[in-house]
Amino acid sequence: MPAFLLEVGTEELPASFLSDAIAQWRSRIPQALSAHSLTSESVEVYGTPRRLAVLIQGLPSQQPDREEEIKGPPAQTAFQDGKPKPAAEGFAKKQGVEVSALEIRPTEKGDFVFVRKVIPGRNIAEILTELIPEWIWGLEGKRLMRWGDGDVRFSRPIRWLVALLDDAVLPIELVNGSETIKSDRISNGHRVLHPNTVTIAQATDYISSLRSAYVIADSNERATIITQQIKESAQKLDGYPEIYPDLLEEVTNLVEFPSSVIGKFEPEFLELPTEVITTVMVSHQRYFPVFSAANSNELLPYFVTISNGDPAKSDIIATGNAKVIRARLADGQFFYKSDLAKPLDSFLPQLAKVTFQEDLGSLLDKVSRISQIAEQITAQLHLPDDERHNIHRAALLCKADLVTQMVYEFPELQGVMGQKYAVASGEPASVATAIFEHYLPKGADDILPQTLAGQVVGLADRLDTLVSIFSIGMIPTGSSDPFALRRAANAVVNITWTANLPINLQQLLAELAKDKAELNASLREFFLQRVRTLLQEEHHVDYDLVNAVLGENDPEYAERALKDLLDVRDRALFLQQIRNDGTLEKIYETVNRSTRLAAQGDLDTKQLEPNSLVRKELFQKPSEEAFYNSLVDLVPQTLAAQSSRNYKQLVTALEESAPTVSNFFDGPESVLVMDPDPEIKRNRLNLLGLLRNHARVLADFGAIVKNL
Repeated sequence: MPAFLLEVGTEELPASFLSDAIAQWRSRIPQALSAHSLTSESVEVYGTPRRLAVLIQGLPSQQPDREEEIKGPPAQTAFQDGKPKPAAEGFAKKQGVEVSALEIRPTEKGDFVFVRKVIPGRNIAEILTELIPEWIWGLEGKRLMRWGDGDVRFSRPIRWLVALLDDAVLPIELVNGSETIKSDRISNGHRVLHPNTVTIAQATDYISSLRSAYVIADSNERATIITQQIKESAQKLDGYPEIYPDLLEEVTNLVEFPSSVIGKFEPEFLELPTEVITTVMVSHQRYFPVFSAANSNELLPYFVTISNGDPAKSDIIATGNAKVIRARLADGQFFYKSDLAKPLDSFLPQLAKVTFQEDLGSLLDKVSRISQIAEQITAQLHLPDDERHNIHRAALLCKADLVTQMVYEFPELQGVMGQKYAVASGEPASVATAIFEHYLPKGADDILPQTLAGQVVGLADRLDTLVSIFSIGMIPTGSSDPFALRRAANAVVNITWTANLPINLQQLLAELAKDKAELNASLREFFLQRVRTLLQEEHHVDYDLVNAVLGENDPEYAERALKDLLDVRDRALFLQQIRNDGTLEKIYETVNRSTRLAAQGDLDTKQLEPNSLVRKELFQKPSEEAFYNSLVDLVPQTLAAQSSRNYKQLVTALEESAPTVSNFFDGPESVLVMDPDPEIKRNRLNLLGLLRNHARVLADFGAIVKNL
């Protein structure tokens, strides 16, 4: 079966584009083949800084033939007395068949003419010729460029094209203005180690042909080689490397034939905080740091780099690398000593010169707002004075390091240096830790703040950003969220849930919105959306159960959720649990049926006591008395569940009452709820309404789907 190779040769591609392009081709090419009814044994996508390639093996020589049924004109238009009319002859000619091949079949709109045709499969070469330009020009990425006088866009200029079907060149042309790139079997080797062309005899020779020219085409293989080389280099130094996944991926896509190079710097630079040195190495130079022991924070004065040059020149490369990092570390050493010369709080006045957002004042204004919000949160939590003082101090200092020389030069170190400088300035440990932690989580998979001070200041910072940005009308729309407000709101909810903080978000938003009803409403809805998304996507709660605890167009549930984020989480997770173990099914029918019928009554949803709401003298059957007694027994269970949030006892009580309610509806003593007598009808609706209200303490059962 045929094998096909496509290689797009380019000038050096950005590492980020190469990663995305490989992922796109791995997804899109199999889909494109499937859309054309083509199968394959394997689709392997390769990429290096100078090329993007795909090798498809086990292709058929052509598409399978397919049968197609085509509907033609109405039978009465096409035939008369069994003889074809011009409409039939024209349809047959258009479809390339004889009139005798036409069939008449009934449809909903009457009899119509049909024809069945066998469509021969197209040759694989013809299909690939059409698909290849789509695969290339269809790649998406940031900052695509034009070159020459053409209008096509790609990450970098395309310089050659290889297209082989087995051992034959598949003729492809990529036109870019006056420039035409024609396919061939000629590729290029490593720019330094093999600065010559490479002739690829047939598609399946691709990997071996490039390897002979010092190009490792498979990015996974390069990553494995790099990892092994880094570990071996560190072992020579009696050290342990830190191989950061993101850095490994980037470096892998920057080299074609990797070789490790050991570099060193002066031990005096180890006086710098470890985070400063590793930031210089990793973020700025793409070096891998070496530590004295596994899981240690003690650095050795060495590093490992991955070169794309000549391994024989490693000493020269190491000298150049060391020169570069020495200059960066010297700068860091100067900034660090200069910053330490002053206490951290002395930097606060400089925040007034830094704009947070042109309509929202300076960073000093933001710090003032963060401090006020943190005070409101500590008041809700009823914290002792010493904790409140430390939280206030952390809120005041949380942005001070932004105007230090170190953070100005290395913005990635915000919070990190604030913690270091706070400790050096004699601030309490909880204050210093909170300065670092209030930025957490920084990413989707990052840890959350672990200390109460870090949690409170982190909440205050994000709430200020949300309220402030919303107040000037810059609300996220679609995929546009320049201030990362969704991430900020997610962090507020996740920090509250993870730390089990009993805060009243509803009250906080009302206080921060300062009687601006529209602003408050927008913030409330935004947070409810985030709660809904987090419950479904991160906690895997079914959508209807989320609707049941948040309410569908039910202000009562929305308000309850924002007043107590911990409770809405617990109720959602509990509902999912009792659905999974089958308990929900045991109470669903009776509670849901009662909920639907109770909507036709006028009983307030907060009523639980049956004594004053149900008239026993109107009972006509024993099932009504039994229903009433089950409600009396239910009251203490529901009240206990409300106070303790032990919803299991409420569900157990509802489960025990289910047979009684079922008998009320369908048993031998069943009643007609919608009795002609309005008083009896109202009495029975009140019974149902009371059961609904007890269940509402857990959730709105009317929103739950039975057979999800």
